[in-house]
This record gives sequence, structure tokens and C-alpha cells, in this order.
Amino acid sequence: MSTRRAAGHQEIVNLLLNKGADVNAQGGRYGNALQAASLGGYQEIVNLLLNKGADINAQGGRYGNALQAASQQGHQEIVNLLLNKGADINAQGGRYSNALQAASLGGYQEIVNLLLNKGADVNAQGGRYGNALQAALQGGHQEIVNLLLNKGADVNAQGGTYGNALQAASLGGYQEIVNLLLNKGADVNAQGGTYGNALQAASLGGYQEIVNLLLNKEADVNAQGGTYGNALQAASLGGYQEIVNLLLNKGADVNAQGGRYGNALQAASDGGYQEIVNLLLNKGADVNAQGGRYSNALQAASQRGHHGIVNMLQRRGAITLPSP
Repeated sequence: MSTRRAAGHQEIVNLLLNKGADVNAQGGRYGNALQAASLGGYQEIVNLLLNKGADINAQGGRYGNALQAASQQGHQEIVNLLLNKGADINAQGGRYSNALQAASLGGYQEIVNLLLNKGADVNAQGGRYGNALQAALQGGHQEIVNLLLNKGADVNAQGGTYGNALQAASLGGYQEIVNLLLNKGADVNAQGGTYGNALQAASLGGYQEIVNLLLNKEADVNAQGGTYGNALQAASLGGYQEIVNLLLNKGADVNAQGGRYGNALQAASDGGYQEIVNLLLNKGADVNAQGGRYSNALQAASQRGHHGIVNMLQRRGAITLPSP
């Protein structure tokens, strides 16, 4: 926003306050005026609101408090101003739980460093990404990951959408960060999160080099859990034939049950990946295995209109069950 427009907003804010507007009125998407001004980067308005008695630690709104809002948008001068005015650096709440997680997600290294030097808890839990380390990984911010680890971030902390840092990095395809985390002691078989474990996340994303790296670090090829049950089902759903082959050669159970699609054959049939279906069948996949979203592979292929796979499954002995 232009300086002129910002100045115009400041005049309106000042007018409203002089007319008796409650500087701490709550409500709306951003909770209060201070959070909204902090999010927008309007330093003079932030200063004006504080001078008029705005509660610097007021909670509410999408970002929980003004400090988290400023941190999420990378407004370093406002972050510094709020801290100097007594903002609680470890205040919890909002979409990202705390200011450190918000700054880490946004990739604002200088703000992350400032917050840490001012006493931010590097392992604070909560929010969408669980902790600052996982948030930084979500954005692939390797320098911030390094900084957080050097400041004592727990490499195996659990929580958030992706369960742990290794799963988040694997899903994002950040091979260097995956290697860094493993070298820092990340548990290659840690369970939890949307995708159950790092191997399943990497398999779903089609990151063969990360899959290979994790397997070489003794990832359990048959670990169960997460949305897709196991790595083989995830790779089959994504159509990543080379990863499917790699997992099978490393001992993946072709008939492992669980997850959204029940088994790898159903997942590949749903996706229309005829070569993977053929590979799984040649490796002993049960053509009539039951379970999952479509009950069996034949039904999955039929409902998705993959006629070539339907014919292949029928040639391999798939039974068409009578309608209930």
C-alpha cells in the first residue's frame, strides 16, 4: 500500500478513536484493530493504537495476537516494536499457535532469529504445523531449519498435520533437509500425522531418491498407518511405478491391508495405472482382496471407467460380485 494511502488510514483511525471508538473492541477475522494493523504492516497505526491503550497481548482472530500476525507477514520492525512494548513472545493461539511458528512458515529468518534471541520457546507445540521446525519444513526453508536445530529444536517432536519434521520434509521432497534431519537423529520410523510415516509421505509424493534414502536408513517398508495405510499403497495411488518396484524389491507386502483404498492393487486400479496393476498382480497381489473405498480392485477400476484394467483383472480371476 502506498504511503499516502496508509497515512489516510491513520487519519481515519485517529478520527474514530477521538470519537470514542473502543481501541480494544473484539470481533472479525483479525480479532482487533491492533492485530489487523500488525498484519498489514502499518507501523504508525500500530504505534498509535498502542499509545491509545491497545492491549498488546489481546487474543482472538485468525492469528491469535498482533505479534503472530506481524511475524507471519514478515514485518520485522513491527515485531520489534511489539516486543519492546511488552508483547508475550510465547503467547499461544491462532492459526499458527505462536509467533515463532508463523515466522518459520513464512521463511523470515531475521524474525525467527530475533524471536529466538528474545526468548521464544523453540519447541512450543500447537497450531496447524505442530511446532516451528515442522512449519519451516513445510516451506522448505533450510536455513531456518538449521537455525532452529542449532537452537535446540527437538528433531523428533510430534504434532501438527504431518506428525513430525521428517514426514513434512519427505512430503515436500526436500532431500537435503531429509538427510540433515536423519543426521541430527530423526527417527526414520516415527509414526503419526496425515501420512503415517516419512516413507509413505515420500512415496505419495513420488520422491524416489528420498524413498531410497529412507530405506537405506532402515525405514520399515511395511509400516502401517496414515491415510494410505502403507508406502506401497501410496506409491501405487500416485502412479510411481519405479517406487512401487523399489518397495516390492525391498520386501513390501503386496497384499498389506489398510488405508483409504484397502490395498495397493485397489489404489492402482482407482488411478488407472495399468502397468502398476500388472506389476502388483505378477508379484502375487490378491485380485479379489476385499476392503477399502471401493471394496475391491475390480469395482474401483469399473467405477473409474478404466476398461483396460477391468479386462486385465477379469483375466486374472477377478470375480464380479452380485449387487446387494
